Amino acid sequence: MKKTLVCRINENDLFKHDWRSRSRVQVLQYIFLKWLLAFLVGLLTGIIATLINLAVENISGYKLLAVLSYIHKERYLTGFLYFTGMNFILTFVAAILCVCFAPTAAGPGIPEIKAYLNGVDTPNMFGATTLIVKIIGSIGAVSAGLDLGKEGPLVHIGSCIASLLGQGGPDNYRIKWRWLRYFNNDRDRRDLITCGSSSGVCAAFRAPVGGVLFALEEVATWWRSALLWRTFFSTAVVVVVLRAFIELCHSGKCGLFGEGGLIMFDVSNVTVRYHFMDIVIVVVIGIIGGILGSLYNHLLHKILRLYNLINQKGKIHKLLLSLAVALFTSVCQYGLPFLGKCTPCDSSIRESACPTNGRSGNFKQFNCPPGFYNDLATLLLTTNDDAVRNIFSTNTPQEYQPLSLLIFFVLYCILGLITFGIAVPSGLFLPIILMGSGYGRLLGIYMGSSTNIDQGLFAVLGAASLMAGSMRMTVSLCVIFLELTNNLLLLPITMIVLLIAKTVGDSFNPSIYEIILHLKGLPFMDANPEPWMRNLTVGELVDVKPSVVTLHGIEKVAKIVDVLKNTTHNGFPVMDDGVVVPPVVGQANGATELHGLVLRAHLIQALKKKWFFKERRRTEDWEVRQKFTWVELAEREGSIEGVAVTSEEMEMFVDLHPLTNTTPFTVLESMSVAKAMILFRQVGLRHLLVVPKYQASGVSPVIGILTRQDLLAHNISTVFPHLAKSKSRGKRN
Repeated sequence: MKKTLVCRINENDLFKHDWRSRSRVQVLQYIFLKWLLAFLVGLLTGIIATLINLAVENISGYKLLAVLSYIHKERYLTGFLYFTGMNFILTFVAAILCVCFAPTAAGPGIPEIKAYLNGVDTPNMFGATTLIVKIIGSIGAVSAGLDLGKEGPLVHIGSCIASLLGQGGPDNYRIKWRWLRYFNNDRDRRDLITCGSSSGVCAAFRAPVGGVLFALEEVATWWRSALLWRTFFSTAVVVVVLRAFIELCHSGKCGLFGEGGLIMFDVSNVTVRYHFMDIVIVVVIGIIGGILGSLYNHLLHKILRLYNLINQKGKIHKLLLSLAVALFTSVCQYGLPFLGKCTPCDSSIRESACPTNGRSGNFKQFNCPPGFYNDLATLLLTTNDDAVRNIFSTNTPQEYQPLSLLIFFVLYCILGLITFGIAVPSGLFLPIILMGSGYGRLLGIYMGSSTNIDQGLFAVLGAASLMAGSMRMTVSLCVIFLELTNNLLLLPITMIVLLIAKTVGDSFNPSIYEIILHLKGLPFMDANPEPWMRNLTVGELVDVKPSVVTLHGIEKVAKIVDVLKNTTHNGFPVMDDGVVVPPVVGQANGATELHGLVLRAHLIQALKKKWFFKERRRTEDWEVRQKFTWVELAEREGSIEGVAVTSEEMEMFVDLHPLTNTTPFTVLESMSVAKAMILFRQVGLRHLLVVPKYQASGVSPVIGILTRQDLLAHNISTVFPHLAKSKSRGKRN
């Protein structure tokens, strides 16, 4: 069950008193703690990212060394069985953890984070179990050589760390420190998770600025300048931690993890020169990237729908699907290099660099005689990170054969489609980079002497174009690629490629993350309303809804219990009858006043606390503060089924005024749905009250409430199909 977050502070009397009573020292303490938590998010994310890379490089490295030693001894079947068996075991560990202990740890986690920052909370998404399974599962899945990356899981890991720090630990073992009460609200949790997501991108790509821009462009719905500073601070801490561990590991204390352990595809050793004809080629790369990216999104959508049907059959089917993909991947990675030709090493390359028999290197000997290398083994029988480094290699125009690159591209297109969606932690960045770099380098070979751009740079541009064509990001991707490749001279042509690829992709289908959000049924609210929504008013929208359920400022306990048991609403307007109105208003005395909005969770708190009175009366401030604290009202858990109320208590009264948010957002019934949706999203609301344009005698001051589900274009189109059809006809015309 998805929960909607309240992204605005609930300004009831207790909250106002709490803020008024805070001293300057407490305010400074609140500010200091926000920066301290941002520091801890960056620190822990950097440490965990380093440990994941350390484990992956060592597990994968020793596995590949053993396989290559079998191949060197011409024990090909033994090498195949060892390679496939190790990958099977690693995938089994990752899949069994996700299937049995934390299903929310499967996949990248970025769509759910994006939905959370848009106002939709997926249960168990940021729990301690999810964090542990995500870490272990990422190590297993990536070490198994599956076509996936650590980037999405690291974003999710950073967000889990941020959420756990903000709430004081797991739900069952939460620390009740007094200072943590400052963060017991959805807005501060959201800000911390934004810091966590940017830290995760920074940890994956060693790109602090790119991480901040990724959070701004892709995942965050609400952004403030103060949040910009804190996310940048978190990513700065991450990159300092990563650099410190890299320096430590240069001395050989980290096993096989050393230089190249973290993703960093350096192409700074080549001079970027291009003329007018090269710009035309760059435009073509952008167009191809946009077309292939949208095609990838379309095919992945179909496959994910098929996987959903398989996964619904039970845990065994989820596990078998993951293991089947692992076996297919292992067979292809081990068997296809035998189709590659043995190429003699270039005499200009030193003997220690060609051929190589280690876990990494550009010229792998594989099954070739001394002095020769297998270019397909160089790309397939290695880790995904090293495969990207190898295909990005510059100043090596004769290294790869066109047929080998074609096999590599087709294989990773297939693996990229069938791997994403299985029950293991997975990221989309690296598979798309592998696909894009394949066709980019292939295009560079066919361009030959007609271009000044190095083939390695063609691979970089191909990867960037496919990412923009699939993910539809521009600014953050541009900066991430610049920080990855360490070549600022790529900036102009990278910008052109990204802009063209995104434009072409947008003309076909939504981004891959929007497709996943739709498949998961997450009610994500887009920034731009549909044009036909301007032809519908909020008054017309609430007319087709059931009548709004209201409560009085001093309400009978029996009425509150009845409302809570027979409705699923999370907010109720609170009215006061017989209010004496000042003469200047021009109305007769005895008008009905809209006092505000009370949340379902607060009504349950009132029942649990036995906030009952035998007589109908308003309570004093001191009475409220004795019974409730603002921290208790920030808790959202609880159910009416767990509340026991006696028949005698049913006849008593509850004063709802202190618990009511007296500043709810209201709109006139004549406002367009499009405008209301923009207001709802930009302000971060959970409820939007609709009030009548004319306040006649005897008319309720509230005619309806709009929630997130009411303002989603898909839900509105089912109620008003003629508006959606007119929109479709307009597009065809």
